[in-house]
Amino acid sequence: MNKQDLKIVFMGNPEFSVESLRRIHENGYNVVGVVTMPDRTGGRGNKRIESAVKQYAESVGIPNIMQPEKLRDPDFIDRLRALDADLFIVIAFRMLPEVVWTMPRLGTFNLHASLLPKYRGAAPLNWAVINGDSTTGVTTFFLKHEIDTGDIISRESIEIGPDENVGSVHDRLMTLGAKLTVNTIDRIIAGNLTTIPQDSLLADGTTPSPAPKIFKETCHIYWNAPAQKIHNLVRGLSPYPGAWCTMTTDDGNTFDIKIYRTAMTGKTDNTRVAGSVNAAYGKMSVIAGDGKVLEIMEVQAPGKRRMDVAEYLRGCRWTEASLS
Repeated sequence: MNKQDLKIVFMGNPEFSVESLRRIHENGYNVVGVVTMPDRTGGRGNKRIESAVKQYAESVGIPNIMQPEKLRDPDFIDRLRALDADLFIVIAFRMLPEVVWTMPRLGTFNLHASLLPKYRGAAPLNWAVINGDSTTGVTTFFLKHEIDTGDIISRESIEIGPDENVGSVHDRLMTLGAKLTVNTIDRIIAGNLTTIPQDSLLADGTTPSPAPKIFKETCHIYWNAPAQKIHNLVRGLSPYPGAWCTMTTDDGNTFDIKIYRTAMTGKTDNTRVAGSVNAAYGKMSVIAGDGKVLEIMEVQAPGKRRMDVAEYLRGCRWTEASLS
């Protein structure tokens, strides 16, 4: 079989998915349909919001763009089955019912943004950085009943820099993942796959690291934690959704503030309590729970845009504060 004869249905939503779809389309594979989220309304003027995958598919003329509210809807199932696809590819979409992922004769594979079996779940990129990992990667695997547990086809890894944020890791993995997706399709066409059961990688008794969805409380900075843990939390949530805490300044104001970038200073100060902030000469430092000093580099105050600390402090009258 050649690439033109292999009929593919692609399923995804965000920009992370688009890079793989773009690589598939530009390399001449036969994408016979796309499944993505329904249009929503929101923002100023209650405008219609379309997924990044839909926008790209329409821009290059990919046919059969399907946007089901429910993946078990009989009309959707019938329309999907009528495409008679050989292979489904799922990237950053949603959990599929068995009636969908068992449909194509060559199966359904997923691109996941971790080195499975590590970080099964909704937010693998964030948790790899939050936990201070020095490596991460992407994995392609065939779907099965339990989420993110199917047999592994291929994995590729990258290093995470000690100060790198999740936005940078996302962009690098998006490119690497697109390359791995195309490579996986080629291996399926060639018929030379040897998959690896994830359980075989857990034979030594280790268990997968969870990667649950990020909620607001996940993003709350607790300043009695060690400085390195706080630094990792901030970069694991930057640029989105952003780590936050409550600031009380010496001029009597209390408000929530988002922190997007910090720096380990290598300094220690055991004379002040955790969360104590000093602002001077365009810089802001804070004491962590282990007495180490973190420099806060980039913030967003209520009603303000994201900005460097030096710019933020030019509009402030306080010099000392506490964070909680």
